[in-house]
Amino acid sequence: MGNADTKLHFRKAVIQLTTKTQPVEATDDAFWDQFWADSTTTVQDVFALVPAAEIRAVREESPSNLATLCYKAVERLVQGADSGCPSERERQIVLNCTRLLTRILPYIFEDADWRGFFWSTVPGAGRAGRLDEDGEDNEARPLAESLLLAIADLLFCPDFTAQSHKKNSPVTAEDIRSIDSCEYIWEAGVGFAHSPPLNYTHDINRSELLKLLLTCLSEAMYLPPCSDSRNLNPWVAFFCSTENRHALPLFTSLLNVVCAYDPAGYGIPYNHLLFSDYREQLVEQALQILIVTLEHEAGSAASAALQALDTSAPPSAGDQQEPAGPDNLFVNYLSRIHREEDLSFILKGLSRLMNNPLVQTYLPHSNKKIQFHQELLILFWKFCDFNKKFLFFVLKSSDVLDVLVPILFSLNEARTDQSRVGLMHIGVFILLLLSGERNFGVRLNKPYTLRVPMDIPVFTGTHADLLIVIFHKIMTSGHQRLQPLFDCLLTIIVNISPYLKSLSMVAANKLLHLLEAFTTPWFLLSSPQNHHLVFFLLEVFNNIIQYQFDGNFNLVYAIIRKRNVFHQLANLPSDAASIQRALQRKKPGISRSTSTETVSTEASRSSVPAEPGTLKASLEASPGIDKITEKTQVSVDGTMVAVPHPDSPQKSADNGAAAGASDTESNSERDLEISRTESEAARSRLSSVSSSAASWSASTDWVTSWKVKLPLQTIMRLLQVLVPQVEKICIDKGLTDESEILKFLQHGTLVGLLPVPHPILIRKYQANAGTAMWFRTYMWGVIYLRNVDPPIWYDTDIRLFEIQRV
Repeated sequence: MGNADTKLHFRKAVIQLTTKTQPVEATDDAFWDQFWADSTTTVQDVFALVPAAEIRAVREESPSNLATLCYKAVERLVQGADSGCPSERERQIVLNCTRLLTRILPYIFEDADWRGFFWSTVPGAGRAGRLDEDGEDNEARPLAESLLLAIADLLFCPDFTAQSHKKNSPVTAEDIRSIDSCEYIWEAGVGFAHSPPLNYTHDINRSELLKLLLTCLSEAMYLPPCSDSRNLNPWVAFFCSTENRHALPLFTSLLNVVCAYDPAGYGIPYNHLLFSDYREQLVEQALQILIVTLEHEAGSAASAALQALDTSAPPSAGDQQEPAGPDNLFVNYLSRIHREEDLSFILKGLSRLMNNPLVQTYLPHSNKKIQFHQELLILFWKFCDFNKKFLFFVLKSSDVLDVLVPILFSLNEARTDQSRVGLMHIGVFILLLLSGERNFGVRLNKPYTLRVPMDIPVFTGTHADLLIVIFHKIMTSGHQRLQPLFDCLLTIIVNISPYLKSLSMVAANKLLHLLEAFTTPWFLLSSPQNHHLVFFLLEVFNNIIQYQFDGNFNLVYAIIRKRNVFHQLANLPSDAASIQRALQRKKPGISRSTSTETVSTEASRSSVPAEPGTLKASLEASPGIDKITEKTQVSVDGTMVAVPHPDSPQKSADNGAAAGASDTESNSERDLEISRTESEAARSRLSSVSSSAASWSASTDWVTSWKVKLPLQTIMRLLQVLVPQVEKICIDKGLTDESEILKFLQHGTLVGLLPVPHPILIRKYQANAGTAMWFRTYMWGVIYLRNVDPPIWYDTDIRLFEIQRV
């Protein structure tokens, strides 16, 4: 009954606030205390009892009352941080203020006139010395700074959010001010060896404060997309600056809480149904705070990542040195992690969580499945991007495969679900980043022995085979919005191809099937970009033949079997009449990547489309492959040398005719209308009337311009040498069994018969303004959709992306 009374009391206070036409004085504590001192309300209660319409009404009709409410709530948080919340009542006041501000802040951000409110000093705030901690400052701090510093202090408050080191004596205000929060880090791991006992109350209180912090940082959602990376989020910039004395212990606490978390607990089946796991909620909030605060910034450790803003500029000498490091202390600390045990702790923690959806048990649904895998991928991406030591540590052993398999699993599972296009992109971007390093290709030769439940053909082979089989599946049975990713998928295969020792027959056939599909005359001639896919595949075959011929007899056999595809491609007619005939032969329902006979032989389809009505956040268009990769050549001693900008033979084929189309295709202009699905489909190369080539049509000159550059010499030489030999064996021995032919090819050699090996060309991922914008949009879209209890941003005027129903 008491709880019902406090809710009623709180609701009355809200109604009073919305109906008062006169400003209420800030000194009227009796009135303002009704909101936090006299009630016990959960965060769900606050969201129910403070409706959006009433917040907006106060904002429009009594702006001074809303301003005072925010100011008084922040003031109470600052008081709580100063005193250390020694009593239960003070802790309750802090939590009530936290919940109220979490509810109100989005409505401050959505109104452009109010956005600067928290960055102004409130008249009279100087009186309240509490909001002006620094005695040397004549003016009070802006409200935003006071709020952020109070949250940081409260996150290391003994007996409230941290384990107290004092046995009995109460914590005094002096103790709080002199506290060394590095002794109160929440979990053992990086830079901290002691693991405090688990305290559910502390976890819940931390989660509530982190929810408010995330809401503070979410102002970015209310600004339209802007590719200028210098426009930093002021909330993030201040919170991660030297002004925040808790920056290091907080970064360490968040990171360690995430990487130490084990959803399996003690391994008791169904434990997640028997006990509430408050730690999971904290891990989720910590993960979201980390990915938001690790923000790109110009002129810092992230400058290399942002260099593509000016692709003509050479890397500056400063990029190598980085003496000072970035101003964002979270990025700074992350980029400096270097001890083997710390890197191992992070990698093991992230891969354990990534592999959680793959865990199989004999008891159905007995294992807890985490829901924050998208945030994990973003964090993994940021680690690889900001800390090259971490990237090399990941690649130096087979541990990278513990990251690869769950990413491939997610890609396969999400390929037909339109609400998970963002997940597909981040998974592919991570693999593109990894594929730029030689070690990744080498590691893929490890045999794949896991039996993860995926709807793919059964094969005996390596992790490279698994990757190729799943990429083939994405291109042949994914939905249409994935078509802009085809270039990325094939670039990854090109990057790893010089290191693949032995492809299985299944993977070899998949590659040949893709070539067959992409060389269909109608497909090749229907868009100015489609022939790029053929160049990529030919580059894959050339790399394997020239550098890994000995073990790849399965691929050589597949090439011999499908030799007609290569002959037809070499003899592709380019006269106007033939082009016209080919374009009229379009098969109804053909997809970009499938030839007419594509039939899926796999038994089940674990990938299911999104449920109707599923919410999804719109995404920025991702830049084209030419914008996000930089060509490097592998020299004799294995070092990488950047290739000058004029395109290599594989990609320069269409410098003239399709240049304009290429630019259009890789732009990242804002287009967040509901018709986004259609517009992206139009952007795809499949459509014969695509938006990037609406007025374009194939011509004889255009076909000739790239056809003469097809790198077919190596393959044609291989066919010229081996086909007569194979035919002779078949006739002489009356062979009908392919195993004998494979045995012959296994011991064959082409030494001295092939053209001089071409240099290995690797396309390394190169971040730019377009990808930075894409990541920001994707990250906030994920955070919006994942925070539904309470629905912090629901029904507010978000401008960074648009929420759509599938």
